[in-house]
Amino acid sequence: MALRQGIFAIAGCAILALGACSDTDQPMLMHAAAQDNEPDEFGILPTKPLEMPDSLSELPAPNPNGSNRVDPQPRADIARALGGNPARAVSGGGVDGGIVTYAGRFGRNDGIRAQLAAEDLQFRRDNNGRFLERLFSVNVYHNAYERMWLDKYTELQRWRRAGVQTPSAPPEGQQAE
Repeated sequence: MALRQGIFAIAGCAILALGACSDTDQPMLMHAAAQDNEPDEFGILPTKPLEMPDSLSELPAPNPNGSNRVDPQPRADIARALGGNPARAVSGGGVDGGIVTYAGRFGRNDGIRAQLAAEDLQFRRDNNGRFLERLFSVNVYHNAYERMWLDKYTELQRWRRAGVQTPSAPPEGQQAE
């Protein structure tokens, strides 16, 4: 009987020691091992249509490390859409000052990044999952953030009632293809 109690005591200590090894400073809600192995539809960017120049002498010299004219350039597209300088966005010259000025036209908080990082860390600590979920690296991301999800159909109706022209959406219960 004493041997059994000793074995249970050692097993209990081992479980507590294993639980103490977890990183409580940076809780992980999303575990890559727990993910479905599905393709990321947002990771695929279509290329632009091929263009034929007026003269083939206008073509630049081949550069294996250079970019292709039909390659997607999301940074330049965003800068162009927001009225910024696409060349600066692509060249890595830092943040386009025009976009920052426009975005901050109603005021901005210089310490917002640190504030949001601290709030997010506290939220992740508060929603780190139960003991067995942490022990077996169960993905608790969706459970933690579910109450913050936006119901797209309710939001669509809200905008339509406000008189805003909205694009069509797939009927509820059907996936867009």
